[in-house]
Amino acid sequence: MSRDPAFGTRKSLTTVVTGVGAIIGQGIVKSLRSCGGAPRVVGVDRNADSMGAFLCDAFYPKPRCDEEDERYLAYWRDLVAGEGVRLIIPGLEIDVAYLARHRAQFEEMGVTLCLNTDELIAMGQDKWALAQALGQAPAGLGALAIPALLEGDWASCTARLGPPPLLMKPRHGSAGRGIVRLEDEEDFLYWRRKSSREFMVQRIVGSDDEEYTVGVFGLGEGDMLAPIVFRRRLSAAGNTGYAEVVRDAAIERASEALSRHFRPLGPTNYQFRKEGGQPFLLEINPRFSSSTSLRTAFGYNEAAMSLEFYLHGQRPTEPTPTGGRAWRYSEDLVTHDRHPV
Repeated sequence: MSRDPAFGTRKSLTTVVTGVGAIIGQGIVKSLRSCGGAPRVVGVDRNADSMGAFLCDAFYPKPRCDEEDERYLAYWRDLVAGEGVRLIIPGLEIDVAYLARHRAQFEEMGVTLCLNTDELIAMGQDKWALAQALGQAPAGLGALAIPALLEGDWASCTARLGPPPLLMKPRHGSAGRGIVRLEDEEDFLYWRRKSSREFMVQRIVGSDDEEYTVGVFGLGEGDMLAPIVFRRRLSAAGNTGYAEVVRDAAIERASEALSRHFRPLGPTNYQFRKEGGQPFLLEINPRFSSSTSLRTAFGYNEAAMSLEFYLHGQRPTEPTPTGGRAWRYSEDLVTHDRHPV
């Protein structure tokens, strides 16, 4: 399913991006396209009709089987061998988890994975484990944790966290999915009954005007490139809809302290809210995030850094982001048949 005439000249840099039907995967592809000496990009997605296929040099839909089925791993073996893949960049959280579980098999294929550490990947999937880790960490990181309760009745929640409104969050999840606002005990009982997942109740901190998303590139051993900080507003889908590049000393210090302690590797996203000047950590995404293409537009290209770091074993060039603001909007991609209907 290759359709790039320059395949032979760029095969040595062939890079797979997964989830090209969604905003993160598309942002990664767009960022790769802006790299000097851009690699050949092979897209992967569950949807065979994905618009993201048109952004790539070649496209392979995922097979319709369970990911733990041997056929799924065989699909990857055939793709890696057939396309001469050097690097795989996951654009979906589910792909991060799958690749992390099968590191050894992909190493046998001779392909490099753009992945964070196993420890941080696991923690990014468990909000309660992250809160506990912050509480046990040195250097005042506990102050970044938002007060929360994993179990208990409504009386326990309000006694521990304060008066409503409060938030109920799935312990495992991202991008705002499954988060509900609790105004009273009736809401609490309703959503506890409706939820099929383990949840935690959390105090609401700050406001929509005080939410930040931070991109850092971890180098291991607590080292990192300088962060880029966006003050943002979320879209209805829970992704960044508006972003403004800002310098915020408190957010930058918190990001550096988190990186020293958790030692991320590669693209890592910290999300904060501020209240009374104090940052509170909402979550860590140990992967590319929905703001990837926005960061690239301001000179912070995590895809280019990943090529330098994972493929070439080099410390990426320190970025020098520009200031500005960005908005997300919808656009149509239309293809026409040669003949009328």
